[in-house]
Amino acid sequence: MPLRLLVVAFALLCWSSADARQKNLREYGITPGVLQPGPLNAITDVPGVKVGQKTLVSGNDIRTGVTAILPHAGNIFQDKVPAAVYVGNGFGKLVGTTQVAELGNIETPIVLTNTLGVPVAADALIGYTLALPGNDGVGSVNPVVGETNDGYLNDIRGRHVTRRDVLDAIASATGGKVAQGNVGAGAGTMAFGFKGGIGTSSRKLPENLGGHVVGVLVQTNFGGVLSVDGVQVGKALRKHYLSDELNDSPDGSCMIVVATDAPLDARNLERLAKRAMLGLARTGGIASNGSGDYVIAFSANDSVRIVHESDSPLRQATVLRNDAMSPLFMAAIEATEEAILNSLFHAEAMVGRDGHEAAALPVDEVLGIMEQHGYDVSR
Repeated sequence: MPLRLLVVAFALLCWSSADARQKNLREYGITPGVLQPGPLNAITDVPGVKVGQKTLVSGNDIRTGVTAILPHAGNIFQDKVPAAVYVGNGFGKLVGTTQVAELGNIETPIVLTNTLGVPVAADALIGYTLALPGNDGVGSVNPVVGETNDGYLNDIRGRHVTRRDVLDAIASATGGKVAQGNVGAGAGTMAFGFKGGIGTSSRKLPENLGGHVVGVLVQTNFGGVLSVDGVQVGKALRKHYLSDELNDSPDGSCMIVVATDAPLDARNLERLAKRAMLGLARTGGIASNGSGDYVIAFSANDSVRIVHESDSPLRQATVLRNDAMSPLFMAAIEATEEAILNSLFHAEAMVGRDGHEAAALPVDEVLGIMEQHGYDVSR
């Protein structure tokens, strides 16, 4: 096995063994919002949604990776999903946005990686799609690739993400538990001055409100003043933007992917995507000048899929009315907030490029602060 892969495998083994010490936020007794999560508390609670990741950690300066989200397990180009993109702040390189906005659908897996890995990820997605059975005559593909800049910890100019890495992430995609923290596209990211990463959460509506699921996955690499379920943790820790000597830049970016099994069209998916930014705000994020904050939302409900070719000029689908959207809005806000916090609670300290250090969120201190505010936390 090549040395690079051995290092990656060893790093993943270390992180897997560390999972026993890492918990989701609510496992500490902190439960943001009022809605209940799905059984996995992950984007994969949405039926059919799969996630795959490839983590690249090698030597002193490679700290990056790929995270792929598949709306369903079939040929996404032939069975497209309704989708929308909302731009909170546009300092980023999100590929594929104009066609999603124009046609209201997504036709490839969604890939997250680092800023300079976007072109190779898009190329890999095109190759992946063209190679699928049934796509022999396809001559145009709209890949969807998002990013954050992990250049503080990662040798981003080395452009270490390859087509093979992207294809491996897609091939590894499964339902079930989603690895969080220093994995995939979150391997080298920062959030609120601490080590950030991949985070996920979900919410399931009560049956009398439809029983629909909203799942969120985030790649956190941004700043502000950290808030945990309304408690000003960043302020209490004296580590936040504009503290001391302006020590923690709020720049970086946050990618947010929202999935739901509710039958929604592109218009209401855009409305749902907008609410996810409120979840980011609840954690203390400020969508700074240098932050690319994007939300990609899609419906995984197979009844609203958009067939690539049809003999009929008409398309019929039953979708939720506007009046039914408010519970889904709340679900997206709560799941986004918790996914961001989960990325921090799962992330571990890291040393990367040029000896740069990223401290892990001091969970014990955070729990102590929460106790001071009346929370009965579990340690």
